[in-house]
Amino acid sequence: MSESLSDRAAAACLRAAVAAPSIHNTQPWRFRFDGGGFDVFGDPARRLEAIDPQHRGMYLSVGAAVCNLRLALAAEGWVSRLERGGPEGRAARVALAASREPDGSVRALAGAIARRRTNREPYDDAVIPDATLDALCRAGAAGGVRLVALDPVRRGAVLALTQAADAVQRADPRYQRELTAWTTGHADRRDGVPARVFGPRATTAALPLRDFGLDLPPKERGLARFERHPHLLVLHSRGDGRAEWLDAGRALQRVLLTAVVHGLAVQPMTQALEVPNLRRMLAAQDGRWFPQMILRVGYGRPVDTGPRRPLRDVLLPADGTSLPLRSTAFSRPPAATAGSRYRR
Repeated sequence: MSESLSDRAAAACLRAAVAAPSIHNTQPWRFRFDGGGFDVFGDPARRLEAIDPQHRGMYLSVGAAVCNLRLALAAEGWVSRLERGGPEGRAARVALAASREPDGSVRALAGAIARRRTNREPYDDAVIPDATLDALCRAGAAGGVRLVALDPVRRGAVLALTQAADAVQRADPRYQRELTAWTTGHADRRDGVPARVFGPRATTAALPLRDFGLDLPPKERGLARFERHPHLLVLHSRGDGRAEWLDAGRALQRVLLTAVVHGLAVQPMTQALEVPNLRRMLAAQDGRWFPQMILRVGYGRPVDTGPRRPLRDVLLPADGTSLPLRSTAFSRPPAATAGSRYRR
């Protein structure tokens, strides 16, 4: 085992990090590699002021990227140590701690990074086995984070709140402008949500999905029948600050990768979490658990992935003058290298 992380391995791990999901695919993260570890920052310039004024969604996204980064390091044979916060507004530091041969579960989750997608298509009307739901809940249980599978009564309540939130947002010009800004642009755009992954419009309002194609003529969007009784999961955290959001994002990504391993499709349904008075209605009555993510899960057909920015756009210089990795590390690695697991 190498005693240091090579530039090529570091670049491969960063490609895994930026493969994480993010709110509207804004990819609101920046990284700095100094040989001994990675500093991870949020990128306030890519924040969404209409739906994420407190940057909660941004920190969830950064937490998901941190999860991918640590899994990729583990798959390369490295144990890492996580430090939350830090100078310069740092969200986290992932420090190299020791080398160790990865186990099968780590390899499975790391291998799922490149296959994870946000799937906005209809899912089958099929029951998810209890054992699979239990595996997802275990993946989402970490310290002060928990994942709950909703029963029919709670599912109906969450869908009703989501429908109400969707109506509020559609009537907000700021929301409409923000959504348009992240769903339109040139075909070669490397961020945002492109039309190819919008998914069809539902034939019924019973499943209130975010419509990323508000500006598209109806003839350019197909209609489809979605499942009548969707499986919904809600991720909660104890506390509701930046550290808890980061931890929730890490747990969220473990859930998403575990879903991939079990052959499940997943779509976030976050409208009710973006309207403050409705989000409060989803919090635990004891005031100790705060909702951070709502997920729709099921069995669906494969879908395309969203675009990703190149590493040059998300790397900060280690010494203030130059990027920390050799230029050759930015090129896409050949198929035989470990980094090929994390291609977009």
